[in-house]
Amino acid sequence: AWPPARSGRGENVRLVSEHFSQSPQKLSFYSWYGSARLFRFRVPPDTVLLRWLLQVSRGSGPACASVEITVYFRYGAPPVINPLGTSFPANSSVQSPFFIKMLDSNASLNISHPAAGDWFVAAHLPTASQKIEVKGFVPTCAYVFQPDMLVVRTVEVSILDLGCPVRLTVGAATLPRNFQKVFMCVSPTGACRLLLPSPPWDRWLQVTAKSLAGPRVLVAFQVVAALTACRPWNLNFQHLPQSSLNESCNASTGLLPPRPADHGDHGLGGSSRRHGGPCCLTSYPVIREDLDVVSVRFWPVDRVWVQVRPTTPSVMRLYMDTGMDSGGSLTVSLRANKTGITNSTLVAVCVNAASPFLGFRTSLNCTTAFFQGSPLTLSAASHKADLIIPYPETDNWYLSLQLVCPESPEECEQASVLVETTLTLVPCLNDCGPYGQCVLLRRHSYLYAGCSCKAGWRGWSCTDNSTAQTVAQQRVAALLLTLSNLMFLAPIAVSVHRSLLVEASVYAYTMFFSTFYHACDQPGEAVLCILGYDTLQYCDFLGSGVSIWVTILCMARLKAAQKHVLFLLGTLIFAMSLQLDRRGAWNMMGPCLFAFVVMVTMWVYRCGHRRHCYPTSWQRWAFYLLPGISMAALGIAIYTSMMTSDNYYYTHSLWHVLLAGSAACLLPPREEHTKPWACSQKLTCHYQICKNHREDLYTVT
Repeated sequence: AWPPARSGRGENVRLVSEHFSQSPQKLSFYSWYGSARLFRFRVPPDTVLLRWLLQVSRGSGPACASVEITVYFRYGAPPVINPLGTSFPANSSVQSPFFIKMLDSNASLNISHPAAGDWFVAAHLPTASQKIEVKGFVPTCAYVFQPDMLVVRTVEVSILDLGCPVRLTVGAATLPRNFQKVFMCVSPTGACRLLLPSPPWDRWLQVTAKSLAGPRVLVAFQVVAALTACRPWNLNFQHLPQSSLNESCNASTGLLPPRPADHGDHGLGGSSRRHGGPCCLTSYPVIREDLDVVSVRFWPVDRVWVQVRPTTPSVMRLYMDTGMDSGGSLTVSLRANKTGITNSTLVAVCVNAASPFLGFRTSLNCTTAFFQGSPLTLSAASHKADLIIPYPETDNWYLSLQLVCPESPEECEQASVLVETTLTLVPCLNDCGPYGQCVLLRRHSYLYAGCSCKAGWRGWSCTDNSTAQTVAQQRVAALLLTLSNLMFLAPIAVSVHRSLLVEASVYAYTMFFSTFYHACDQPGEAVLCILGYDTLQYCDFLGSGVSIWVTILCMARLKAAQKHVLFLLGTLIFAMSLQLDRRGAWNMMGPCLFAFVVMVTMWVYRCGHRRHCYPTSWQRWAFYLLPGISMAALGIAIYTSMMTSDNYYYTHSLWHVLLAGSAACLLPPREEHTKPWACSQKLTCHYQICKNHREDLYTVT
C-alpha cells in the first residue's frame, strides 16, 4: 500500500496507483543481443513513483541450479548492453547501461518522478558456453522472467501554505543517466535560482517540491519561470539574397518553440515571462523519408549542403518520436567543403535529443539542460566526421553546426562553410558487414534489430576481430565442410553395385544438399548459395535423417513392397517433424529408433527361424557390421557431445565422413546365387521379360 501524501493544509494529495504487466518470457544464456529478452512499458504522465517488480521462476530437476540474472533498464530505447566486453564500431556514442544482478528470486526497483514515455527492460542469463548442444538430448532448465510495473501518479496537487525551506527537483528521472537538477531553498526571504540552458522543446518541464521542515510544518513557495528565447530563422530555399539572412537575424521579435497543449493546473502557483531576443539559430527544414522497417533517411529540403556561419548555429530537426525509431542505429555523416575551412577555423557539431545545443560561443561540450550530446568537429585536417548512435531515444533529435575560430575570432566574421549531411536510421550498421547477419527482432508490435556474427567475429556490428578467423582458416573450414560430403560417393557406389537404387538416390540427395548448405553457411569470402539459406538447411537436415532411415531399414532385409512403403512413410514423417522443430533431437532420433526396432525384430526372427545367428558369416561381422557400428557410434558421440563453436568445422566434417562410411559398411550384400538382373524368358515378338530379384521390370531388347 502506498502511504498518502498530505499538503500543508492537511488535505490529501490525490494519487492514483496503476498496475501494468506483460506475458513472461523464457530467459536464455547470452551469446548475442537476440539472446536477451526485451520488455516495453509505457509510463503515464505525472507519475511520481515507479516500482519495478521482477519475478523469476525456474523449473525443477538436477539441471536447474541457481544462476545470476542480469536485468537492464533504459528510458526511451532498448538498453545498449555488452556482456561479452566486445568493442563497438568506430565513432559510436554509447552510454554505460544501468543494470542490476539478481539470483533466481524476486526483486524490486523504485524510481521517483520517472520520465513519461517508453521504458525498456532487458534480461538474460550468464554468458553461453561454446559447446553446441543438441536440443532435447541434454537436460536443460527453464528460467522464466516477468517484470511488472506499478506506478503512482498525481491527479491534482494542492497549493501549500507560506512557511519554511523546500527542496526543488527539476526534470524527470531517466536511465541509464539521470539529469535531474536538485537544489535546496533554506532561506525564508532569499531566492533560489536555476539556469537551464536549452531546455526540452515541445514538452512540459516537471518541477517537484518537497518540504524539509518536517511532517506537520506548513510550507509555501512561489515558482517563477523566466524564458529567454529568440526567433529562429527558417530557410524557405527561395534563393534569398546573401544579406537577407543577416537582416532577418537582427530582428528582436521573440519566438519560442511550440508550446504543448495545456494539461490543466498542476497546483504550482507562479508566473512565466518571455523575453524576446535576436535570431539565435538558422533552422533547416528536413524531410523524413521512410524506406523500410526501422529504416529512415533525413535530408534538407531542395539541397544537400548546409551553410554554416559563425553568427548563429545551423540546426536540423530529425523527427524520431514515432515510438518505432529506437530499434535501429542513427548514423550521422558530415563532409565539409575543403575550400571553406582554413587552418584557424573549425566547424563544431553537436547531436542532441529533446533540444538543440546553441552555446557554441561559450562551450563545445554539447550539454543541454537534460541531455549530454555527442560532439563532432570538422577542420582543415579532417573534412569528414561520422557518428553512430545505437538505439537512439524516442524523441526529436537535433543536429547543430556552427563555425568557430578558437585562436583568431576575427577571421570568422565573414566566413562560411558548406557541409554535406547524410542522416539515416538503419536497422544494422553496414548490414552487420560480411561476417554477420542483420536479424529483425520483435516484442509484440515493437521491432528492433541485432547482429548475429560468424567466423569468430563479435561486437555490436560484427566489427570486433579479436577472436576472428583468418581468411585462410575460413577457406580451410569451407573446404572441410563441403568436400567431406564426397565421402557419400562410397555408399552411392555400393548401393548401385548391389542394385539398391533408391538408397543410392537418397545418398546422392544428401551429398548434394549438404555440400551446398555448408557452402552457403560460411561467412565472408567463402560463401556460395545456389538457393535460399533456409531451403538448403531444410534439405540438408531432411537428407541426413532419411539416409539413416533407409540404411537401417535396408539392413532389416524386408520384402520390397514393405521396404518401399516404410521408405516413403519415414520420409513424410521426417518432413513433418523437421517443419515443426528443425533442431529437435528426437524428431530425428524417434523414427530412427523405430527403424532400429524393426531391424532387430527381423534379425531375431531370422535367428529363430534358421536356428543360428544372423547374419551368419563372421566375415560380415568382422569387416562390415562392427566397423560400421563403431563409426556410427563415434559419429553420434561427436555430434551430441563434442562439438563446440571453435571445433565445429573439424568435428562436423568428421561427422560427415563417419556417417557416410558407416552407411557404406552397413548396407547388406546381394543375395547369394542371384544376379542383379535375370531374363526369365524370350517372347516371339522380340520382347523379353527381365526380372530383378526384388521387383518385376520389363525391358525391350
